[in-house]
Amino acid sequence: MDDLPLQKVAISGPTLASMIQRFSSSLGDVDGLLFGHVNHITPSTLSDDSPQTHSDSGSLQLVATITSFLCPSFPLSFYDSLGRVDSYSLLRLLSAQSHNHFIGWFSGRRRTPIRPSMREFSVSRCLSTNSQFSFPIKNSESPINLTPCVFLLLATPLQDQLIHTHDYRAYQFRVSTLSFDPKPIDIVNIGPAFRGHYESFSPNSPLPMLNCETSSLSAMNEDKDEDSLSELKHVSKDQKELDKCAEGFAVSSLSRLMGSEASNYTAGLENLYEKMLAKIDSLARKVENSNAKVLEQENINRKLRQKVARTGLE
Repeated sequence: MDDLPLQKVAISGPTLASMIQRFSSSLGDVDGLLFGHVNHITPSTLSDDSPQTHSDSGSLQLVATITSFLCPSFPLSFYDSLGRVDSYSLLRLLSAQSHNHFIGWFSGRRRTPIRPSMREFSVSRCLSTNSQFSFPIKNSESPINLTPCVFLLLATPLQDQLIHTHDYRAYQFRVSTLSFDPKPIDIVNIGPAFRGHYESFSPNSPLPMLNCETSSLSAMNEDKDEDSLSELKHVSKDQKELDKCAEGFAVSSLSRLMGSEASNYTAGLENLYEKMLAKIDSLARKVENSNAKVLEQENINRKLRQKVARTGLE
């Protein structure tokens, strides 16, 4: 049984949020079991990124992926107050999760430092040295087994805070050194396969040139009846209105945004944008002046109504 070091611990955002919610809604401290798998993952080597991001390219990473958890409704669910694991209670909890590997456990404490306690050290040591709960690495070429060595610790801050409400940290218990080794947590929200399982990606197909011409009406020329002609006239009218608002910048001119003319064409678009802002500002001022005139006229009408009412009473 090998004591291989993990590079990181991966968990999906919904799984972590569900774990924190279970901890927040409990009346006291909680603990539970972690399920998932451990496999070798090739780091992503995106060729579109800068060269500084490729330092880990080509080297396999051993990643523990948490896919689900089990949180009983009572603390000390599979160990006693001294941290000794009860194998019978643990096997009874594991019977409902036979389809996932038991890779570790978690503990949630309120207003305590975010570091493992002596009891948690004892529990992790019992789990990591028990070959009964060993499991294989998912995509390993050689038969390598690991024991449940992942430990996830959740805690609330020592003092009340307005926004920050929870801390969490992942550890790997190393049997060789009998110590907790802190591991980074990778929170992924792209599906059950997770980001690293997509391996390397290197695009080699150029982006196609977009056809921005509006004069091609081949699809509409198939039907020459009156409905099609009226539809074409309606489209042409709308296009003319759009070109008028853009002050000569037709849709076909947008093709100049791609290629060697893009840098020279940017200044014209910025000038168009400034003119549009000026028009919007002018329109807003006209609306403001008209609203003021309407309010003034309403005040005049109100005074006239009051004057007519007083005349009628006299």
